[in-house]
Amino acid sequence: MADSDSGEKSEEPTAKKLTDARKKGQIARSKDLGTFFVLVGSACAMLLMGKSLATSMANMMTHMFSLTREEAMDINALFKVINDGIFQLVSPLMWIFVIIMIAAFVGNTLLGGMSFSWEAMMPKASRLSPMAGFKRMFGVQAAVELFKSILKFCVVFFVAYLLLNGLFEQILGLSRETIPANFEHATTMLLWMFLVLALSIGIIVAIDAPYQVWNHNRQLKMTKQEIKDEHKSSEGSPEMKGRIRRTQYEMSQRRMMADVPDSDVVITNPTHFSIALKYDAAVGGAPVLVAKGVDEMAIHIRTIAKEHQVEIIQSAALARSIYYTAEVGEDIPEELFAAVAQVLAFIFQLNEHKKGKAKKPIPVAKDLPIPDEFKY
Repeated sequence: MADSDSGEKSEEPTAKKLTDARKKGQIARSKDLGTFFVLVGSACAMLLMGKSLATSMANMMTHMFSLTREEAMDINALFKVINDGIFQLVSPLMWIFVIIMIAAFVGNTLLGGMSFSWEAMMPKASRLSPMAGFKRMFGVQAAVELFKSILKFCVVFFVAYLLLNGLFEQILGLSRETIPANFEHATTMLLWMFLVLALSIGIIVAIDAPYQVWNHNRQLKMTKQEIKDEHKSSEGSPEMKGRIRRTQYEMSQRRMMADVPDSDVVITNPTHFSIALKYDAAVGGAPVLVAKGVDEMAIHIRTIAKEHQVEIIQSAALARSIYYTAEVGEDIPEELFAAVAQVLAFIFQLNEHKKGKAKKPIPVAKDLPIPDEFKY
């Protein structure tokens, strides 16, 4: 009991808690994961399209610095040269931007998925609080970010040192190569160094991404009392559920009573039980139980039956049998067909007698054919 009241957030967040947090924009995110994908995507884009981009730029510059006299003197021809040069740059630049955009999208949605929250965009006065700002600056999260920054510097510095040390001879050898081969060699070397340095950030990402998931889950953890309160609010309090059940019961009773006037016969105990049956000869099938009740409800059924001139038959055994073996809206059990058939036959003959079309029927036998297992 003391543990449940301690307020310790030891329980995993519920599905509702996670959904509500997502609506508020609170999802696991790793900035380093997004940065990693953007850097690697940029390096790959430049390696794939760098040569095409450099060729286009070289052609444009060559043409620009070797204009004919007509092109230099004719403004329209000069604009055409510029447009042609820019058009050559469009394709490689477009592919570079597309690759970077895809990398940025994947990197920022890989952890936590896509999320758009108006609530997260709303201005909050707490964000302007100096005290809250100091807590963010000197809190645990700030310490973690400082540690990651130091670790990133160390990793990138170490990898850069290894690259420069391993490629030192090639870098010195660039001075002995001829133009433009040395320029192409240097650019390719630089891009591969950039890719390796970008990939080195993956070491930080491998630590940061699981940490962000763990930290997000930790922040959303709940106390046992919070889980109870959430369950109560979602399922409703016992008082509310009881009120709903009573309302549903009353509505079902009203619907049941509305069907009594259309029934063919009401069979009674005669005081404690009442059941109302309806049989549609045109459709066939089994008689249907349209209403049943005990004590006050039984009296209410008999009262409605009398008001609407529905015949009432007294058969204690049959009334109890049907009451306990059938529900409202269901067919009566097959084992009770013979007993109910005698009652319905009497009712139909009685109706014909009232119309002057038949003799007065013999009353229903007191000992109806009810199986022993259906006697209550």
